[in-house]
Amino acid sequence: MKSIEIKGTARTIATRSSEQAKALKTIRKNNGVPCVLYGGGENIHFTVPVEGLRNLVYTPHIYVVDLIIDGKKYNAIMKDIQFHPVKDNILHVDFYQIDESKPIIMEVPVQMEGLAEGVKAGGKLALQIRKLKVKALYNVIPERLVINVSHLGLGKTIKVGELHYEGLELMNAKEAVVCAVKLTRAARGAAAAAASNN
Repeated sequence: MKSIEIKGTARTIATRSSEQAKALKTIRKNNGVPCVLYGGGENIHFTVPVEGLRNLVYTPHIYVVDLIIDGKKYNAIMKDIQFHPVKDNILHVDFYQIDESKPIIMEVPVQMEGLAEGVKAGGKLALQIRKLKVKALYNVIPERLVINVSHLGLGKTIKVGELHYEGLELMNAKEAVVCAVKLTRAARGAAAAAASNN
């Protein structure tokens, strides 16, 4: 997994919720994003300029984050992100501190490779799940999960339970369909014509 560096400034949390709301409003007004780092015992509240998060948030890639908060470095992953329901700007980000000896749960993008048999027969290949949830030590989590679809025939699917990756535990439901070759109208017509000619 690639790493990305993000610099932040620690902030103290107001005891009264009204003061806290005011502080958050000011941070966002000044193009900052309130963030929290969990998982290292004490939660650390800090602020990152919105520009500093762009390459982490608006990308199909996944990263280990080198968080530098007031000069101190933490290894983390982005755990959760909240967007404004209307404006779509980033409101808040949760980071989770990585412990090298403990597995983490992370969503990893799926990539299909190969030309499916069903596509050659006129079907359409569809990726149903774009990211799979994996549980593993962070240093064995790949940047993407590659699925070879060459053997996939017309109307066939690949389910989570059929996939195996060394060192990774897939957390999605075993019966969930990851990708499928769907019958197109043309393929159905060709199949029907072939049946009626026999």
